[in-house]
Amino acid sequence: MTRTGRRGEGVGVSHAESGKVVASQDHRPDDPSRPVTISYIARSAGVSVPTVSKVINGRSGVSADTRARVEALISRYGYRRSSPATRSNMMELVFDELQHMWGIEIIRGVERVAREQRVGVVLTEFGPERSAIHYWIDDTLARRPDCVITVAQLTDEQRDQLRARGIPFVVLDPTSELPDDVPFVGATNWAGGRSATRHLIRLGHRRIAVIAGPEHVLCSRARLDGHRAAMDAAGLTVDPGLVSNAPLTTEAGHEAALALLSREPRPTAVVAGNDLQAVGVYRGARDLGLRIPSDLSVVGFDDLPIAALIDPPLTTVRQPIVEMAVAATELALALGRGERTTQVGMELATTLTVRGSTAPPGGR
Repeated sequence: MTRTGRRGEGVGVSHAESGKVVASQDHRPDDPSRPVTISYIARSAGVSVPTVSKVINGRSGVSADTRARVEALISRYGYRRSSPATRSNMMELVFDELQHMWGIEIIRGVERVAREQRVGVVLTEFGPERSAIHYWIDDTLARRPDCVITVAQLTDEQRDQLRARGIPFVVLDPTSELPDDVPFVGATNWAGGRSATRHLIRLGHRRIAVIAGPEHVLCSRARLDGHRAAMDAAGLTVDPGLVSNAPLTTEAGHEAALALLSREPRPTAVVAGNDLQAVGVYRGARDLGLRIPSDLSVVGFDDLPIAALIDPPLTTVRQPIVEMAVAATELALALGRGERTTQVGMELATTLTVRGSTAPPGGR
């Protein structure tokens, strides 16, 4: 992976493209006629000039204690940056791992806006087990994109590094709670989970199983809470034995379905955490000789293209993925232009798309 050199760190030279501190020679900070130098801050903090440069420019490789000490001195004495960098006309889209149709839908939405606004897109993937994460943040800081859209979840330190370099970012479909000041675009997952279960209850189902996503994932918890709300409103009890947490993959959906559908009495319907899990439920049902929807109703979540192609077509909660990506891109680019926005976060509405995978229990 190619790296951008850190020019001038050792001598405190200012560069417009990096926004580094202007520093020429040492002097006393109480001299109002001259700006504080990077070397004075380094000496006061007991660290090297390159270390101070890393803190100022938001780079990694500095311990939390050292970073706090340097930032306190910078705040105390003040510093002057060179002129802001010109716009790069480039943005960055960051994934944990790009392997499903869901990610392709996001790219479609981002590219739609990028083409209209004539902005280039750099696609970054952390890779299996996030092996590229440390390289990613350094390379992004060196590239200085106008903005970043991150589907991957960033640490507090990485968010601080982006802020320090003046690179705005927007989190798309957050999987964990975010600080109040972090811009995000998500979907109404709770309402979507409720609508899926309401649909099944109205068809006459009472024994409804749920394959939720991982417990630590925010959207999975919200969808499960929506299911529980619908059951409670209908006066029905949620059987803990009919709730399973599993990764959002076809294989996990298949394994969970086999376990749930082997219980007695067997559930008459399954709400899956996403469409990929629902495909796994189809496989599990057929392994057990069950017909969809005559013997088992299935509801997915996302409305990926595959939902309309499988047999029977899948009833699913439509998450407006492309529209979410469009909204996140427009917000990120606006922040990159320095515009003020009235809304830090937004959630786009989910809707139920009814197809052929749901029917009254027993096919009545």
